[in-house]
Amino acid sequence: MKERIILFTIVFGLGIFLYIFQNYFNTVWALALLCTLMTIYAIFSTLAYNYRKRKLKKYPEVINTDYKPFITVMIPCHNEEYVIANTVSNVLAMDYDNFEVIVIDDRSTDNTPVVLHDLEQKYDKVKVLIRPKDAFPGKSAVLNDALKLSNGEAVLVFDADATVDPDFLNRLVPKLEPRDVGAVQARKVIRNKDYNLLTRCQNNEYTIDTYLQAGRDSVKGAVELRGNGELIKREAIDDIGGWNNYTITDDLDMSTRLHIKGWDVRFCPDAVVYEEGIAFIRPLFRQRRRWLEGTLRRYLEYSGEAFRSKDISMLARVDMFAYISECIMPLWCVMEILIRLFKVLAKDAPPHMLYSSIIISCIIGLGFFMGLRYALRRYDNYSRMAAIKDAFITSIYLLILWFPLELFICFKILFCKKDMNWGKTAHGLIQEEVDLAHHEKKDSKLKEKINV
Repeated sequence: MKERIILFTIVFGLGIFLYIFQNYFNTVWALALLCTLMTIYAIFSTLAYNYRKRKLKKYPEVINTDYKPFITVMIPCHNEEYVIANTVSNVLAMDYDNFEVIVIDDRSTDNTPVVLHDLEQKYDKVKVLIRPKDAFPGKSAVLNDALKLSNGEAVLVFDADATVDPDFLNRLVPKLEPRDVGAVQARKVIRNKDYNLLTRCQNNEYTIDTYLQAGRDSVKGAVELRGNGELIKREAIDDIGGWNNYTITDDLDMSTRLHIKGWDVRFCPDAVVYEEGIAFIRPLFRQRRRWLEGTLRRYLEYSGEAFRSKDISMLARVDMFAYISECIMPLWCVMEILIRLFKVLAKDAPPHMLYSSIIISCIIGLGFFMGLRYALRRYDNYSRMAAIKDAFITSIYLLILWFPLELFICFKILFCKKDMNWGKTAHGLIQEEVDLAHHEKKDSKLKEKINV
């Protein structure tokens, strides 16, 4: 109810502001001012990133090689028989001696428990937790259960399809050492990005996220955890009371609660975790629906605590609300255009007022396109023309994906009962389809031989 009331207040207040104040002054300028402030902040974070990069070249960071905390690697699983064995063997190959692996089966209906028992027998470092069928659902509950069995001074969370390079922990762990740092997030990359256009756009989406996270890290802003490849101090986990069982985005929820408690969250682009991109549109929409709903709900839920907290840093607070404005902007643009269209059709406003709103919306899109192009050049080493092409395609992909979803999620929060529909991401579907096609081909050849 709290989330519904706050969102209703925001939407209703924004609508009244736009409808009434359009009669007295051009509200496009208010939207333009918001865009300008966001642009200034983006430039500020980019300059901070470049300054820190030049500074590190001149004065390289001193790494304490004696800081080797015992790490508990947690890998939650639900129907992951196709990928989990490869993930566990890959994780065990990390060039870091001081860790254990806990693999948790969360009520799977396939052969995942059998695969996990085999892995436990095969590897000394691997522990397996099989949750009962009536256990509380969700990744947060899985991680809380595994935490009771863990011995680590820090917890590293991987998705069931994750793969990393051997030096992953050696790159990530030093970022966790400072006393005020509660967690570190690795860079995420789509492993099968060349499978189709959809997976390539997802990887480009992750690249722009890397750009934004690195900028937030450079200004000591509100860096966020991303669920896969997150390393969290046990002390910080205990301080905030563990994972929230009643959220559909455990990582985002924990990020906000860590910041409210005064813990710093860092981003490490040099440590890369690879995951499987979604090759089909329907499961992609389900996943992004969950991400966006979790994003909005945690901000609505913790807005009061973020305002009142004496522990959260000023930069993290400013950064957090800059990010909230990114969530509000699409809604503002849609409402701005719809209200102006209504007034133009009712002959209460001249047509050029509608055109100005559309132009501002296009300028926002252009700014995002330029940021995406810059990110592709910086992190993926694209050529100029390749960056322009992929930035254009990915901008259209994000427009089609995120705008309808944001309107839908706002409607859902306002008018529908809150549910715990996790929208679980299926892994191994590509390999499953390849295997199925292979078997169908063999069956076809066998039938041909029989007919002959």
